[in-house]
Amino acid sequence: MANTAPVPLQDFSLWLASFQQPGVLTELAVLTACVVLAFGVVWALRRGLDPDHHTSIWFGRRLIDGVLFPALLLAFGYAGRSVLETQQTLAVFRVAIPVLVSLVTIRVGVKVLQAAFTEARWLRPIERSISWAAWLAMVLWVSGLLPVILNELDQITWKLGGTTLSVRTLIEGALTAGAVLIAALWVSSAIESRLLRSAAGGGELSLRKAVANATRALLMFVGLMLALSSVGIDLTALSVLGGAIGVGIGFGLQKLAANYVSGFVILTERSMRIGDMVRVDNFEGRITDINARFTVIRNLTGRESVVPNEILITSRVENLSLADPKIWQSTVVSVAYDSDVELVSRLLLEAARQQPRVLREPGPAASLSAFGPDGLEFTLGYWIADPENGQLGLRSDINKTILESFRDHGVEIPYPQRVLHVRGAAGTPVQGVLGTR
Repeated sequence: MANTAPVPLQDFSLWLASFQQPGVLTELAVLTACVVLAFGVVWALRRGLDPDHHTSIWFGRRLIDGVLFPALLLAFGYAGRSVLETQQTLAVFRVAIPVLVSLVTIRVGVKVLQAAFTEARWLRPIERSISWAAWLAMVLWVSGLLPVILNELDQITWKLGGTTLSVRTLIEGALTAGAVLIAALWVSSAIESRLLRSAAGGGELSLRKAVANATRALLMFVGLMLALSSVGIDLTALSVLGGAIGVGIGFGLQKLAANYVSGFVILTERSMRIGDMVRVDNFEGRITDINARFTVIRNLTGRESVVPNEILITSRVENLSLADPKIWQSTVVSVAYDSDVELVSRLLLEAARQQPRVLREPGPAASLSAFGPDGLEFTLGYWIADPENGQLGLRSDINKTILESFRDHGVEIPYPQRVLHVRGAAGTPVQGVLGTR
């Protein structure tokens, strides 16, 4: 295998002169062929594996936006360089290979972080840091300064207990830890995507989300332990730190620990699932997300409530769709005492049946519920199966239909009436009826 270490560019003019050799055109032609071949392979794979062009780590939003294109281009570039270096002195590939390695590193880091932490505010600075670090390493590698700088950093050492550390060791350990964590996040994101993609309902989705979160936490923990081992840190020394963390959880972090445990209980018991309509502390809405520490509830007006999971475990929660998503609604209407009871009942039922959201089984029911002070009170009850689409709007539509039907059939909706007793001059009571308009 040929030596891939860079030759220090002590003479910049000599380095530029290497690009004026006739073989440079051959290198450019081979590099162009590698680009076309990588583009064609990615295009064919995307059509076969991702026909709907979903955003993924491998393919990205566009054809060359994912990890697969620069990875294939790097592989083809290595193959092309292996063929050419036996025939001529290389100049273009000497720069192209480090550039492609940096590009693959940036794409892998950025795409995995975007898939794992979609809406994190700190994501953009981390992406820029990865880009700057990769391009800086590429420039130092091409210029031949990277080995020199690493040797100088290796001379700066200090002892930590029984371990001797250097700046180079810390940098290599940080890079190893970052690579291991990126790999763990990539695997966990792939597992989570596969689990959530095949989830059928709210309960199944919640359980699969719990498995995905547990898998991600386990992989990140194992990755962190491997990274610390690669640096040379004795993991037995972390037992003291683990004991301190346990004491902290027992005292200061017990609420936080309770929320995490409660979140795990909610996801495993499936007493509340993503998509359920719940009422917590007079706040009613639909569960949109269940995280390890808190649950997000969105009401019909668009407001969102972040509820700690401990509250959902220790307090009373009304789940409107736990056993059955159907809920019962009603509206009360008053008519004059001389109204036709059968006609009013029929008009109420027709008004409910005209709404497509009202279930036919069980069907709506109209009952004479009370003899009110101003008229006969009828209660129209009906069932709906989609409370997440709103309840007030449906009740308003039904009331409008009732009002229109009553007016068409001459059914009177009485005004409130009050009886007044007025005593005359001789103390004789005079009775009158006052109608309020």
